Amino acid sequence: MISSGRILLLLAAAISSASAFVAPVPKPSVLTTTTNTQQLPIAANNNEANIRRGTVLFMGWGPDPIWSPATVTSNEKACQSGSCVSITLSVNPETAAEYAIPGQYVQMRLDGDTKPLFLAIASGPDKENASFEFLIKKTEGNEWITSAASGTTVEMSQVLGGGFPMDENLEGFKYDFPTQNVLLFAAGSGIAPIKAAMESGQLNVAGSGGGGGRTARLYYGVQNPDELCFVESFGQWEQMGYQIVPVLSQPPADWEGRTGYVQAALEEDGVPIPRNSGALMCGMKGMAEAVKDILVKAGVFEGRVLTNF
Repeated sequence: MISSGRILLLLAAAISSASAFVAPVPKPSVLTTTTNTQQLPIAANNNEANIRRGTVLFMGWGPDPIWSPATVTSNEKACQSGSCVSITLSVNPETAAEYAIPGQYVQMRLDGDTKPLFLAIASGPDKENASFEFLIKKTEGNEWITSAASGTTVEMSQVLGGGFPMDENLEGFKYDFPTQNVLLFAAGSGIAPIKAAMESGQLNVAGSGGGGGRTARLYYGVQNPDELCFVESFGQWEQMGYQIVPVLSQPPADWEGRTGYVQAALEEDGVPIPRNSGALMCGMKGMAEAVKDILVKAGVFEGRVLTNF
C-alpha cells in the first residue's frame, strides 16, 4: 500500500515530467514508445517506474494488467538488418475480442520475474482471429521475446489504451469539413501501430476495403534502407490506396528516394487541402512535434492530428 505522502510525491513527479512524454513505443511510446518507438519504458511496478523514467501514461495510473498465456507462432526478421523482428502470438479469444481500435497495446512478460514490455499491436483488429502481430526492436534485455522460438509461452495483459481516435475525429462533420486526405507518419518501429491502422480498413482509404474514397500517404522515416520494416508489404499497401514515401536520414550513395526527415519531406510536399485532411503519427518526440506544428500551421484541425497515447 502506497502512503498518501508517497502518492503526492509521485503526482508531483508526473506533472513535472509530462512535457517530456511523447510517442512509442515504443516505445514506446499510449503509446508508442521510447527509444525503439514500440515499447514504453520497461516497468516492474508499472506506474511508479514509468514516472521515475520520465514517462506518464494518460497522466494517471491506468488499469493493472490481467495476465493470460500467449504462445509464439512465428518469429521473423522484419527488416534487412535484422534489428527488428516481427513476432506473431496466438492469444486468448477474449483478448482478441478486446482489440477494436488500431493503436491499442498490451503488456508482455515472460513470467512474474520479467519486467514487462509495452507493445503496440501491429496487426489490424480481427475478432475472429485470435492472433496478434508485434514489431519489436532488439534491445539489451528483451532477448527473451526477440529470440523466442515458436511454441514459447509468455504472459500477456488485456488490451489497453484507446488507440487512434479515428471515429471521433476523422469521421462525420465534427470539424465542419469531411476528411478526404489522410497523412501518416512513422519513424523506426513506430510503423507498427500505423501498419495496424492501414490494414484495418478503418481509415476508409480508396481501395483499402473500408468503403471510402480518401487519398492517403505514408511518410516512413529510418536511417537507411536496411532498417525499413515490412518492405514486402509495400506493394500491398499501395494496392490498398496508400502512397508510400520512405525517407532516409543516412542514405547510401545509390539511394534515389527522399532523404532527411519525414517532417522536412512533409514541408517540401505541402498539405493537400488542409481543412479536409487528417493525420496519424507514431515516432520520436522531435518528429511528432515538428509534424504537428507544420500541419496545424497549414490549416489542419488540431483535433485531426492523432496519436495513439
